[in-house]
Amino acid sequence: MRIQRKIIKINEELCDGCGQCVPGCAEGALRIVEGKARLVAEKYCDGLGACLGECPTGALTIVERTAEDFDEQAVEAYLQAKKVAAESVATPCGCPSAQLQNFAIATPCETANRPVFAPGPVGNDSALNHWPVQIRLVPPTAPFLKGADLLVAADCTPAAYPHFHRDFLKNRALMLGCPKFDDPQGYIDKFTEVFKTAGIKSITLAIMEVPCCAGMQGIVKEALARSGCRIPVEAVVVGARGGILRREKW
Repeated sequence: MRIQRKIIKINEELCDGCGQCVPGCAEGALRIVEGKARLVAEKYCDGLGACLGECPTGALTIVERTAEDFDEQAVEAYLQAKKVAAESVATPCGCPSAQLQNFAIATPCETANRPVFAPGPVGNDSALNHWPVQIRLVPPTAPFLKGADLLVAADCTPAAYPHFHRDFLKNRALMLGCPKFDDPQGYIDKFTEVFKTAGIKSITLAIMEVPCCAGMQGIVKEALARSGCRIPVEAVVVGARGGILRREKW
């Protein structure tokens, strides 16, 4: 049924696709499509405007117009379907990309017998100690998450920062993803479960300087709030040319 009511309006000229509004909507009514925030369906928006304060460009406003009535039951069904879909993607299957693996630390003998490669700026050794690494593929019950120092990294950071393994990844469990092109609500649900069940000791958040990467901070903050856990976080912002621009602790 269509009625006269309050509903979100998105100014596409002002929207830069950062995605910070998506986790701000508890009903999941917003998502990023082709670099812009979009309303998934009118019936999912309650018109209360909880997402307004998350938008750094002022692209979101509340207007009153004729729209499909807000449907709370439809919202619950929609969120449940998204949760089930996220869990099915994260469940290990026959695909090698989803099979859990822990990489044992090499013994001194094994290290001495490794092939020698041309020296590089960060050495030859990978600091990665597990698989998979994509947020969508890592189950909250993964053994390498238990009691871990967690590194949450935006997809672009390993390409931009030349010492990623040495300075960020060493002795940490990695969960890697993109807050702009992936599902922010799915990320929130995943991290909430990880924080509740894995006993994470600390979180290092490595993101790029671009606006869309800021969405990862909102995702982690929201997941921490929902989990009720108090875990120390250090956010590190990496520049496109590879330098560290700033660090902050929560």
